[in-house]
Amino acid sequence: MFVLPEIPASAGAILLDEAGRLLILKPTYKSGWTIPGGVMEADGETPWEACRREVAEETGLLVDHGRLVCVDTRPAKNGAKLGLRFLFHCGTVTPEQAASIRIQEYEVSDHRFAAIPEALELLRPAIRRRVKKALRAESCLYLENGRRVPGVTG
Repeated sequence: MFVLPEIPASAGAILLDEAGRLLILKPTYKSGWTIPGGVMEADGETPWEACRREVAEETGLLVDHGRLVCVDTRPAKNGAKLGLRFLFHCGTVTPEQAASIRIQEYEVSDHRFAAIPEALELLRPAIRRRVKKALRAESCLYLENGRRVPGVTG
């Protein structure tokens, strides 16, 4: 009998303020900083729907536009399955939107807009690699563990 693979997937958002600083979040359930986003629901939720839902849940911000800038894989290791990570660039928030951020306190302990070099230093390594490449991308990138793959363009 042929068994289809179950692959966990998540979606995240790059959100900048008017000064070009990246919105980063401090999760309560793991070390380091991250960007808004999370796991896709198993009820048929799409990556874009997951991105929008997670941003709204974690920050209170409603995103209505975005550009897919990266599809990344998280390698299978330590009993975890290979995972897919979708990253959308959701543009710039206004000062009013930035002031209206209300974090989801049981998942997020803090948030801030950080200059890109500082934000990249604070982000967890896999997210750092993904975000760094996606910020410079002119088209959607395919990455494996946050790294470009020889022979794959885009």
